[in-house]
Amino acid sequence: MCADTPQTPDYKDTLNLPKTAFPMRAGLPKREPAWLERWAEIGVYDRLREKAAAAKGTDGARRPFTLHDGPPYANGHLHIGHALNKTIKDMIVRSHQMMGFDARYVPGWDCHGLPIEWKIEEQYRKKGKNKDAVPVVEFRQECRAFADAWVDVQREEFKRIGITGNWDNPYLTMNYHAEAVIADEFMKFLMNGTLYQGSKPVMWSPVEKTALAEAEVEYHDKESFTIWVKFKVAEAGGFVPADGEDADFAGADAALVAQDLEGAHVVIWTTTPWTIPSNKAVVYGAEIAYGLYEVTGTPEECWASTGERFLLADNLAADVFKRARLGEDQYTRLRGVSADELSSLSLKHPLAGVEGSNGEWDGIRDFRAAPFVTDTEGTGFVHCAPSHGMEEFELYRDLGMLEQVITYNVMDDGGFRADLPFFGGKYILNRKGGEGDANKAVIDKLAEVGGLLARGKIKHSYPHSWRSKAPIIYRNTPQWFASVDRKLDDGMDEMGTSIRERALRSIDELVKWWPQTGRNRLHSMIESRPDWVLSRQRAWGVPLTCFTKKGALPTDADFLLRNDEVNKRIVAEFDAHGADVWYQEGFKAKVLDGIVEADAYDQVFDVLDVWFDSGSTHAFVLRDREDGTEDGIADVYMEGTDQHRGWFHSSLLQACGTKGRAPYRNVVTHGFTLDEKGMKMSKSLGNTIVPEEVIKQYGADILRLWVAQTDYTADQRIGPEILKGTADSYRRLRNTMRFLLGSLSDFTEDQRVEPADMPELEQWVLHRLAELDHKVRDGYQTFDFQGVFSAVFNFATVDLSAFYFDVRKDALYCDGDTLNARAARTVLDILFHRLTTWLAPVLVFTMEEVWLEKYPGAGSSIHLQDIPNTPADWLNEPLAAKWSKIRQARRVVTAALEVQRTDKVIGASLEAAPVVHVRDSEALEALNSVNFADVCITSDIQLTSDPAPAEAFRMPEVDGVSVVFEKAEGGKCQRCWKILPDVGNHAHDGVCGRCDSALG
Repeated sequence: MCADTPQTPDYKDTLNLPKTAFPMRAGLPKREPAWLERWAEIGVYDRLREKAAAAKGTDGARRPFTLHDGPPYANGHLHIGHALNKTIKDMIVRSHQMMGFDARYVPGWDCHGLPIEWKIEEQYRKKGKNKDAVPVVEFRQECRAFADAWVDVQREEFKRIGITGNWDNPYLTMNYHAEAVIADEFMKFLMNGTLYQGSKPVMWSPVEKTALAEAEVEYHDKESFTIWVKFKVAEAGGFVPADGEDADFAGADAALVAQDLEGAHVVIWTTTPWTIPSNKAVVYGAEIAYGLYEVTGTPEECWASTGERFLLADNLAADVFKRARLGEDQYTRLRGVSADELSSLSLKHPLAGVEGSNGEWDGIRDFRAAPFVTDTEGTGFVHCAPSHGMEEFELYRDLGMLEQVITYNVMDDGGFRADLPFFGGKYILNRKGGEGDANKAVIDKLAEVGGLLARGKIKHSYPHSWRSKAPIIYRNTPQWFASVDRKLDDGMDEMGTSIRERALRSIDELVKWWPQTGRNRLHSMIESRPDWVLSRQRAWGVPLTCFTKKGALPTDADFLLRNDEVNKRIVAEFDAHGADVWYQEGFKAKVLDGIVEADAYDQVFDVLDVWFDSGSTHAFVLRDREDGTEDGIADVYMEGTDQHRGWFHSSLLQACGTKGRAPYRNVVTHGFTLDEKGMKMSKSLGNTIVPEEVIKQYGADILRLWVAQTDYTADQRIGPEILKGTADSYRRLRNTMRFLLGSLSDFTEDQRVEPADMPELEQWVLHRLAELDHKVRDGYQTFDFQGVFSAVFNFATVDLSAFYFDVRKDALYCDGDTLNARAARTVLDILFHRLTTWLAPVLVFTMEEVWLEKYPGAGSSIHLQDIPNTPADWLNEPLAAKWSKIRQARRVVTAALEVQRTDKVIGASLEAAPVVHVRDSEALEALNSVNFADVCITSDIQLTSDPAPAEAFRMPEVDGVSVVFEKAEGGKCQRCWKILPDVGNHAHDGVCGRCDSALG
């Protein structure tokens, strides 16, 4: 190049390009802890409470909003379900705070109960230490220390996810005041007449040696022994059929009828052989067709004998004989047997009269009809051990015969009582929950005495303790119950006079359910539930603070000591010293002194069901704390769907017994977290996702974003590929925020343009913001985080990044002090404040980073801001309809140019000056009213209503718009890169007129 050849100036430095230090790469795992420290230093949560307190009594007063935390259990590191749960809660609290509420959140922990007690016992066993040899208070203190340590661990893990709340003062069910209130709430049941002691079959864990509630039980497949047992007919009572009643009996002699049943066997089927020693009866169905069958031949290895007769349901007889290894030609049906005839029979236990039985089973077994017998499975007869089955228990309770049929053969560890003939000391389960030796012993003995017809195994769904994972049994034990149907003596009858009535009315009249299916589930559970078993035979918990009169029966009016002054003394002692004092020598005498004679009463040492603990939390958190609620009722309870039988359930029952109504106004539920294939997570399968690992790799905001993107009301999936997709969404959103920050780097208030003075494109953005503001607020108010994030994300990536930013980059970068540039920056500033506040409840760390990039003050935080109010007059439906047509036409133009770019005819859209044929006159008018070339990012454009030539580009989905490609004519502006005829004709070399003006 010659030395005197003129050179075009480099205009890059004259452009208003985005300027920001906000990095493309987030580096969240390393940077998030610093923001946590900063929030702690400036006290964000406390400052929000102070802000609300200062606004009380003014026009800016904030209505309290309280989400009451369902307490996680204090034992072990967090799993992905914890992360989902707490993140949803956090988004509820933060979003309501930013919508103008005083949103309080007191995190809590469930600290009592079997899981912790079990851990301490495991430690004892490893050391060869006997729990029973340790003073109970010492043992309880070890449980307390264990829970306390895990509270500290879990608190830090929750904080790392970005959960806001009163972490310095959480609630713990083992705090002294909490224990005092739990006891006080229990004593309200004592005083209002719902508490009683009863003896009935309850779900019992032999491994843990305690009763269990339904919420503590889960169902797993289990292989069980199954046996067909013979009960011999002891005698037949001379039944005589009525004339014509049964063709088989026409004219038959009564004595002959009796004769062919005596010595026959009624066959029962059971999957719990260990209950046979406790059998007291057999029942049949009054509407079932039965027959008398005789064995006519037997194969080898068969427990039936030729000539034996059996009573069976006709629908099941063939299956029973098949199980007994008899062919169809080896038995015959002699005749039908009616229910009236069955009612005349009595039966013998298969172990009756056996040598060495000491008469244990010699009594005649009761034999009667029962409504729960069917002929769809088994034999058509049901063996009854009312001590181990609720239906049988209720049958004989209603008959007034419990004293005759209740047994106490099974001890608390699942072993038979030591003096039970043949089976004493045998165990249903071993210590680890596996099969014990009781079932085999019973089966072997039945086979030995000829009491067995068949045996086998069955795989079926069976209840297990969710803590020990061991099978449970039903066992009759004295327990303490809260009646759900007794009339309450408390004067709070507005919602009903019993716990059940109040609960059902609360569900329907006082509570909103998200989703509505939660209502149906809990309603059906409450409708059919039995009385609440409150007692547990353990050590670590709040004791049942009551006394029983020595020598009195549970049915006696004075059996329970009901005294307000005693109750007050107990509460005061617990408040000062904790529940451990109940176990200290002399406590009974101390609280009963001067009121009743202490020696006349026994002190109860069972502990409360932990669901009563957590169900009572509304009293010591919502009612008693300064950051609680005025009426002791929460705005929201939010937990997983399993809590319809857990915390939602127990809280409802407990509050209906002590407050007269539900303790919540809204109940939000989430599903379970599965792996990417929809499988339940399991360590053995290696498909678990640990929050800590996700945070280490991606950062907590990615985990939070996954929560926001999922439909939490159903079961959700998570895994490496899903997290990669979540991270990609995050990057796209981060780039949007980076563009905003860069474009606002030099924005000042004196550049602000009023909405009415803005170009149409900016007014359209404001319209979209007004639409979104309504959607965001409504979504947050209805806990629809997926809907909120989807709407904001689509707006940010489609409406903004792919359209508005794309169109306005030219004005932002190249214009001088023009209306377009100033209006665009004004809108970007408005966008900044809305996007950051809309997204702050979800992306707590990233939106803080974005905010501090623009407002870096020492006490600055996005989490101290509210979502800005959006003027209703920004809504402009006619303008939105017009710009919808413009954007549709733009789609056709950009698609047509993409074809030319792919064919390498052009490299950029600014090289084009297409001709756009528009059939619709209204659409053409809309396009002519704006700078459509700028909208399409072309150097020029021609609009015409002329018919489009055949070769014109068309899109089927946009009717009436066609594009003919033409190249732009003129020179290329060295500053804005548009190709225009006037380039080179201005004071500054190589630029267009617009850029020349901008250069001054």
